[in-house]
Amino acid sequence: MRVGVPKEIKVQEYRVGLTPGAVREYVAAGHEVTVETGAGCGIGAPDDVYQRAGASIAANARDVFAKSDMVVKVKEPQKSEWTQLREGQILFTYLHLAPDPEQAKGLLASGCTAIAYETVTDAAGHLPLLAPMSEVAGRLAIEAAGAALKRSAGGRGLLLGGVPGVQPARVVVLGGGVVGTQAARMATGLGAEVTVVDRSIPRLRELDDLFAGRVRTRFSTIESVEEEVFAADVVIGAVLVPGASAPRLVTRAMLKSMRPGAVLVDVAIDQGGCFETSHATTHDDPTYEVDGVVHYCVANMPGAVPVTSSQALNNATLPFGLMLAGKGFAAVLENPHLRNGLNAHRGRITNKAVAESLGLEFAPVGSGLAA
Repeated sequence: MRVGVPKEIKVQEYRVGLTPGAVREYVAAGHEVTVETGAGCGIGAPDDVYQRAGASIAANARDVFAKSDMVVKVKEPQKSEWTQLREGQILFTYLHLAPDPEQAKGLLASGCTAIAYETVTDAAGHLPLLAPMSEVAGRLAIEAAGAALKRSAGGRGLLLGGVPGVQPARVVVLGGGVVGTQAARMATGLGAEVTVVDRSIPRLRELDDLFAGRVRTRFSTIESVEEEVFAADVVIGAVLVPGASAPRLVTRAMLKSMRPGAVLVDVAIDQGGCFETSHATTHDDPTYEVDGVVHYCVANMPGAVPVTSSQALNNATLPFGLMLAGKGFAAVLENPHLRNGLNAHRGRITNKAVAESLGLEFAPVGSGLAA
């Protein structure tokens, strides 16, 4: 199969769909790989490194899209990209369609086969292609919160871990999944006082065992969320409903009862955000203030550490990408985990959660959809 890797064009996005090491694997499996010139510069991999790995270099994204049977990216396609997609072409990347009807409309119009990293599953029902970026984002969330807490950044003027004789910052993590666990790990390591709020009692038990009592756990109710948020110096939004828009757990009205200069970090912003006052920001201008509360809502947090992020992402996506390259759409029909990753195919939405979030008709695989 002809596999293409365009350069990411989202603001401050330095990751790359395939690392040189991954390219070698595709080439060794008998596939042709075309990489847009400069696509790997953000991870310190110039064109000659890709050429030594067996890739050919294209002068622009137009050539990559035109020549490829499958396009491998990191972030969701921008308008200039989805207009270059075509029926029968496979797109393998993060999509986050639920809060993005314009992108969904563009993908449907193209007729392409769009497989979203964030809804591919494994045998345990986990999200293996989302997990590595969730790990990165969870850890970065605490770094971002620490920076935003500084008085010079508009925060309360607190050091996350405090010092002897001075109370540390109170960090509340909404969601005990991969993001929440990594955020709690980082915050605890820095000496902060950490509480994780989640709706799963079994997960709260696991976290209690994992952290050996160093992290408080609370079952998520309206009352418990309010109590924790109002007393917090930092709130990390780490909730996830696979494929669907994130639930809004912190309302605009709640901000008035929060501590002035408190910080909200919305790691769920790719799925629309879990705070009512969230809107996507960039690494260029990451924060804004609403009612005295600092919001950090960067939509591609792992893009700030592209070497780590690209390697971790490729480690996870490579087996699935090779399946797709080897069998095309037949791999989706044969593999239930790739089938869960299929979000759009020949002008139809094929993921139930995405369809419900967008108010569109759901067309499951097998309902007349052919390769």
